[in-house]
Amino acid sequence: MAQAPPKKRWNISPILSPKVSDQLTGYHPVLQQILYNRGYNSLNDAQDYLEARRPDGTDPYQMLGIPEAVERINRAISHSEKIAVYGDYDVDGVTATALLTQVLISRSADVISYIPNRFDEGYGLNIEAIDHLSERGVRLIITVDCGIRSLMEADHAYELGMEMIISDHHHPSGSLPRAAAVINPKQSGDEYPQKDLAGVGLAYKLASALTPGITPDNDSSEIEPFLDLVALGTVADLAPLVGENRYMVRNGLEYLRRPQRQGIMALMGVAGLKPDQIKASHIGFVLGPRLNAAGRMESALAALELLTTTNIKDAAWLAQKLDVQNRERQKETREIQERAEKIVLEHDPDAPLFFAADPDFNPGVVGLAASRLSDLYYRPAIVAHQGQEFTRGSCRSIPEFHITDALDQCADLLDHHGGHAAAAGFTVANDNLTELVRRMQEITANELSGLDLRPTLNADLEIPLADLKPDLLDYLNMLQPTGHGNRQAYFVSRELRPTAVRVIGRDRTHLKFNVTDGWITYDAIAFQHGYWQAEMPARIDIFYTFELNPYNGRSSLQLNVRDIKPSGSPD
Repeated sequence: MAQAPPKKRWNISPILSPKVSDQLTGYHPVLQQILYNRGYNSLNDAQDYLEARRPDGTDPYQMLGIPEAVERINRAISHSEKIAVYGDYDVDGVTATALLTQVLISRSADVISYIPNRFDEGYGLNIEAIDHLSERGVRLIITVDCGIRSLMEADHAYELGMEMIISDHHHPSGSLPRAAAVINPKQSGDEYPQKDLAGVGLAYKLASALTPGITPDNDSSEIEPFLDLVALGTVADLAPLVGENRYMVRNGLEYLRRPQRQGIMALMGVAGLKPDQIKASHIGFVLGPRLNAAGRMESALAALELLTTTNIKDAAWLAQKLDVQNRERQKETREIQERAEKIVLEHDPDAPLFFAADPDFNPGVVGLAASRLSDLYYRPAIVAHQGQEFTRGSCRSIPEFHITDALDQCADLLDHHGGHAAAAGFTVANDNLTELVRRMQEITANELSGLDLRPTLNADLEIPLADLKPDLLDYLNMLQPTGHGNRQAYFVSRELRPTAVRVIGRDRTHLKFNVTDGWITYDAIAFQHGYWQAEMPARIDIFYTFELNPYNGRSSLQLNVRDIKPSGSPD
């Protein structure tokens, strides 16, 4: 039975004003409210958002580093220099590597791909890999999704006679690595308006600049089909689905719905997905985990080969391999999470930051275990693999605590680190581990002191069941692609009577039931809420999404419930 998560705070958006409603005349009233909640208060802004139009100012040449990178790459091609595209082992890094490598091949470049092995080399650039590439005759290394903090490694490459182009979306640490060009819209002085592109998004901007026929407003027909990879990497990396990301993912999904890559078709097949029904959520929960499983369990090269192969048999074999690895990854994640949870609860269940390290933890899945701990207890969590000399940790955090900023304050203890506000990774010598944990606990305690630490769920409006009509789904679909930074529409309905309550699923952790207001009844599903079966109140308020549930070839309306409260309890 699923464990009860922390009680959540419900925040219901204020009702839009008559003035804004007049501005949005022509849209369904519920859609008007949703647009208002997301900050689109004029007809033009609403149309830009709903049609996922490309924002202004997105000419790739407006981004710092791209003009210099294009010049250096063209020079390498004209002089037949060997180029290496150096990526990362997650979906963002693998898709970026595949994209840029294939574009360079189309330009007749002498190019190879390199993705480090998580277990042998760790994240990002490393000296041994640079030495290996030098021995292979590489003269230009282009990083994608890594390198912005690799100052020592970049210097080493130059000492060996190689130049670098750094393309990375992670936060710089201050000084930039020595490079012919640095492409990162977060670097100081870069006025490119879209700051939250994923690594594959930056690779696409560089590839666009390298491709004849682009204009500031339109991609060429030669480059646009690569948006399928951009959609995969952007959604899987949890880049916010607004602005240019939204434009690229919306169009990339169209290419995924008529896939041309043998590997993507095969992966959809083993996952039981119909291409014409693909949504962003299928990337986040179905395709992305399978592509990530390769790098978590063995080597990301299998995922890279899957995305680039043109051989049907190879694609089928690789897709099956990733599917098997994903099931193994799920099993290991559950085991590590349970072990990590036991460690932290036995040590200090009230610690401001959860930390668990063990030599037996698979470094490929510690981040997933940390994410589950953070979600379950609503506090920052670090789960780490402890080796003989070094410990490699993966961090997940909550909105109130910027985990990478905290690691920056401990940089003197760390060999490597980097990441985002909500997720990060580090490598630390075991001699420094105890002090690192002490200092991180102190930083966390200081920053979170006095805060009411509860997850907040934001609802678009409170609505009676009678307003949930089939045509509303047509308007809700206009919000797609939804995901990080552009959430689905959420509703609250109150004073409902639950009936036919039962637990389902292999582990009996999910709740299936009906809700009625006395006149209208809807099917409802609440994942990971099976614990409610034993204590379901007579009247409940629910926080949910309204959706179409395709099952066994038939579709029915359903409420996908995120949270349940006894009626009358405070939000």
